[in-house]
Amino acid sequence: MQHAIELDALRTEVGAAAGPMANAVSACVHCGFCLPACPTYIELGEEMDSPRGRIVLMKEVLEGGLSLEEALGHIDPCLGCMSCVTACPSGVEYGELLMPFRELAEGGRNRSWLDRFWRGLMLDTLASPSRLRRMLRAQQVLAPRIHRATIEVLTRSGVEVVVPSEESCCGSLAFHAGDASRARAAAGSLLRVLGPAGLLPDVDAVLTNAAGCGSGLREYGLLFAGRPEEEKARALAAKVRDVSTFLCALDAPAPPPLAQPLRVVYHDACHLAHAQRERTAPRRLLAQVRGVTLIEPRDWQICCGSAGIYNLEEPELAARLGRRKAETLLEGEPDVIATGNIGCLTQIESHLRRLGRAVPVRHTMEILASAHGASYPAPAR
Repeated sequence: MQHAIELDALRTEVGAAAGPMANAVSACVHCGFCLPACPTYIELGEEMDSPRGRIVLMKEVLEGGLSLEEALGHIDPCLGCMSCVTACPSGVEYGELLMPFRELAEGGRNRSWLDRFWRGLMLDTLASPSRLRRMLRAQQVLAPRIHRATIEVLTRSGVEVVVPSEESCCGSLAFHAGDASRARAAAGSLLRVLGPAGLLPDVDAVLTNAAGCGSGLREYGLLFAGRPEEEKARALAAKVRDVSTFLCALDAPAPPPLAQPLRVVYHDACHLAHAQRERTAPRRLLAQVRGVTLIEPRDWQICCGSAGIYNLEEPELAARLGRRKAETLLEGEPDVIATGNIGCLTQIESHLRRLGRAVPVRHTMEILASAHGASYPAPAR
């Protein structure tokens, strides 16, 4: 697609991200392959709520032909799921346009002070286990059992696990929501803990068990593009692996068989399947467990509607997508639903409850850990 974006002017606002933004616009040939892959287009049926429609809108804003306010009504509902990237035959790096545009939009939109306050509080609370623990009081903070299961599986596979002593958010939640300044502040703290002067030189890989975090960490080069921290950020990003990718590459012996057979439907987290382009590893790991029958769901590429804080900012659309996903996963009559992201897990659990179905949703690592003898709830029948 041809454009008249003034790169020099754009660089003053988004720095080194200007070039990738323009490249993403240029690469789009308006073919429409992204339309059936886009959750919001499927639900809303409007061209401007599709990836190619949003690219046109962002192009028009960057060229000065359209006001930001006119475009945001269609761009804000984008989940940032990157399903369009998987579907695109032209190699459009949609995220390299969307993420800097959202940063640019945050500086130009008219949010009330109350809206800014609550949005900041929401991002800070969800990114901090200690704050979230105080808010939830008696409840556990978003399934810490997943970390225990992950460490169990890694150590059983002969991996020495080093857990950083300092608690630090990676900033992905804020980055994907367009609050890049808050994201850089969080990421800067993590760089001090894990970067070239921290643990990074002594480890073979930096592992994550949350697809959104892994995606954000691997995008640190974009987050810090043109900034003094860029080299350190890229060095860290180069070592980031999803735990399933890392374990699959180890080619470790298969775990023992499960105590009872399980029908497992695997749900692809968008930030693992699309943003990190990893679909094979979790399936291979699950298929290696004797007793597991792996079921492939219909419409695997469609987002469940979780998407960071999307549930809170676009609750109606998120609920429609969540119900659609829960119903689709149930078609395989699973004993367990597996996924690689805490946000997806929470969203799917919520909609299963609304449908009155008590099918457990577990992280891939929990199912692997159960084969090693870790405690695991019996499947619902």
